[in-house]
Amino acid sequence: MTEFLIKKFIKNPDETEDSKVRQAYGSLSSSVGLVCNIILFIIKYAMGTFSGSISIISDAFNNLSDSGGCIVTFLGYKMASKPADKGHPFGHGRIEYLTSLILSAIIVIVGFELFRSSAEKIINPEPVKFSIIVLLSLIVSICVKLWLSVFNMKLGKKINSCVMTATAEDSRNDVIATSATLIALLVSQFTDFSIDGIMGIVVSLFILKTGFDIIRDTVDDLIGKPVQPEIVEKIKNTIKSDSDIIDIHDLVIHNYGVTKMIGSCHIEIRSDMSFRDVHEIADRTERRIQNELNIMMTIHTDPVDIDDEQTIKYKGIIKDIISSMNQGFSIHDFRMVSCENHRNLIFDITVPYECKISNEKIQNFINHKLKEYDEKYYTIITFDREYC
Repeated sequence: MTEFLIKKFIKNPDETEDSKVRQAYGSLSSSVGLVCNIILFIIKYAMGTFSGSISIISDAFNNLSDSGGCIVTFLGYKMASKPADKGHPFGHGRIEYLTSLILSAIIVIVGFELFRSSAEKIINPEPVKFSIIVLLSLIVSICVKLWLSVFNMKLGKKINSCVMTATAEDSRNDVIATSATLIALLVSQFTDFSIDGIMGIVVSLFILKTGFDIIRDTVDDLIGKPVQPEIVEKIKNTIKSDSDIIDIHDLVIHNYGVTKMIGSCHIEIRSDMSFRDVHEIADRTERRIQNELNIMMTIHTDPVDIDDEQTIKYKGIIKDIISSMNQGFSIHDFRMVSCENHRNLIFDITVPYECKISNEKIQNFINHKLKEYDEKYYTIITFDREYC
């Protein structure tokens, strides 16, 4: 069914980097979700009123909030697809994240309200009317929500959308919540103890958890987090495939929505190459990454002497020293500068975030070990962090 809907309503469905195609996916997800949730709200509200079940009515309003979320999602994708302008030169892609934040706020508000009404039901319990129609309506709801979860998860993976993934998770939790409501209805037929309010509390907690989880994930996106490892791997492989490039480091990627990424990196080039040749290597690499990966990249070049025996020797010594610390350090931009009475070893160290050793202690350890080889060698170290 999902593939049928994609082929039926989305033109060029595989061009997921195109903002118009993403908008079409967003419209499809929103439209299908809106229709399904409104129908479920009407059915559940009617059945909940008929049976006097607060948990069914709570579940109905959860579907109504999902309908509102579908409208917000539709508007969000429409706004996010707007092209870049003077005031927003990087485009409007991050509106997807704001859409997700609004959606999560709606979910949290509904969750709190349903928690309150369920608590009142526990204090003042009322008998629940059982009927086969109510039972069947809940089973149908579970099936529809299960399909919506799978549907949105497939769309979310296809276009790498945090909004659709969140919607899929919300639908999955709805399946669990409605199942809890169904259990409450069945149990009410075998005992005088009312668990309707308790199950309503369970439903509201699922709603609240979903809302807060989406808020957490969306805030991470807005603050900034590393891009997916597979994208980093593609960038590195593309750069290293050029035989003139020795290595890559200091890779930084910023995203402005899912489809807009801008980055920078340093590449190591033989020091005996001409400035004109080095410039051409950087230019062609930037073009390749733009054309193949749709990432705007700025590349800085670092000259590396790969033939000097002393440089090779002491680079190996420094590598052995930092390896002995067992902290996952790596070095780059290594070079030697001779002075009148000593030599400076100049290099960068990439320090993992989990390392708790101070930069000063790291440098002191390296200098102490280096003196065991030669008293005339000193270090000038720049400490880096991994951004990708």
